[in-house]
Amino acid sequence: MIDHLSTYATDYPKTKEFYHKVMAALGHELVMEFTADWNPEFPTQRMCAFGPPQQPIFWIIEVKHAASPRHVAFSAKDQNQVEVFHKEGLDNGGSNNGEPGLRPMYHEHYFAAFLFDPDGNNVEAVCHGPTNK
Repeated sequence: MIDHLSTYATDYPKTKEFYHKVMAALGHELVMEFTADWNPEFPTQRMCAFGPPQQPIFWIIEVKHAASPRHVAFSAKDQNQVEVFHKEGLDNGGSNNGEPGLRPMYHEHYFAAFLFDPDGNNVEAVCHGPTNK
């Protein structure tokens, strides 16, 4: 259903580094990056995208003013990826918004971790399979 989506960063380098680490934990990479020199209001505006090779799915776009916070959940293959996502996020400018663990209110095997990114967005990694512990 979703081809791609964007979030916005007032501190582009810090936010890019945060996502570089948490996306790598989920097996994704920086796919592309460029400057929006066509934008007359902000010709130095930077943006980048993460995803599987050649698939720019999750975009970080530099802004001058903070946007309202958003929530996005990223798929993880297993609980280990969820835990690495959370650790990398904490080590790279994110703050805790929910330790890795089961969230049975959603369903029996819902295992997730939550972080606030450097701009206050609520980001989550989740896997839906049985425990791998």
